[in-house]
Amino acid sequence: MRNQDAGNATPSQVQSVDRAISVLELLARNGETGITEIAGELGVHKSTASRLLSVLENRGLVVQLGERGKYAIGFGIVRLAGAATGRMDLAKLGRQTCQGLAETLGETVNIAIADDGVAINVSQARGSAAITTQNWTGQRTPLHATSSGKVLLAHMGDGERKRLLRRKLEQFTPRTTVDPDELSAELRRVAEDGYAACFEELELGMHAVAVPVLGPGGDVVAAMSASGPSYRLSKQRVRQIVRPLAEASADLSAQLGYFAE
Repeated sequence: MRNQDAGNATPSQVQSVDRAISVLELLARNGETGITEIAGELGVHKSTASRLLSVLENRGLVVQLGERGKYAIGFGIVRLAGAATGRMDLAKLGRQTCQGLAETLGETVNIAIADDGVAINVSQARGSAAITTQNWTGQRTPLHATSSGKVLLAHMGDGERKRLLRRKLEQFTPRTTVDPDELSAELRRVAEDGYAACFEELELGMHAVAVPVLGPGGDVVAAMSASGPSYRLSKQRVRQIVRPLAEASADLSAQLGYFAE
């Protein structure tokens, strides 16, 4: 199902997913539970429950306690929960960093993460000179047409980046880069320079610049951007604010557990 569009899932596949989630919820609620009780709770035959548990066990989401024993939540759940916690920490810590930088620059500051082929903004703060009242928090924005998105694309694995660039890229303005080769060359420069800029690529009259945010292992986990109107956030000023933007990002990265050698 991984490569199949979710909208094409069959009713039986959807039902299987629903039952698998029910198993996890049951184990989370009751703790150690036998297969007979699980089958009874689901209203299915024991063989059906056994197949569901086998799949979940292969993924590390449940564990069988001894041969023919009861089942319990596995450590794979901890991994998933840790990923969610990391995002929540990023959003929480990012709010304070965004606010301080927005006050310094006078512009709107955002933090975005990559998720399923788009950028999702998890924190935002508006500076005193910001003219827009739009709240981008929680909004999905294109990777190829935003400064944050370009930072995230530039630091993705080669396979994932190539897969995303093979898709038809939407042209939002006449300045949006949609040619895969041209965009790939720009992303290489972004990785080398340490920042990405967008000049009227998502919206006419709007400029933005972004830098990477690093996690404990040194991987890029998010991008921090500053955006504003083109008449105020000129190309020259974009170059000037890269440094304070990078300094704020380094501070946030340190709070997340990354420390440069």
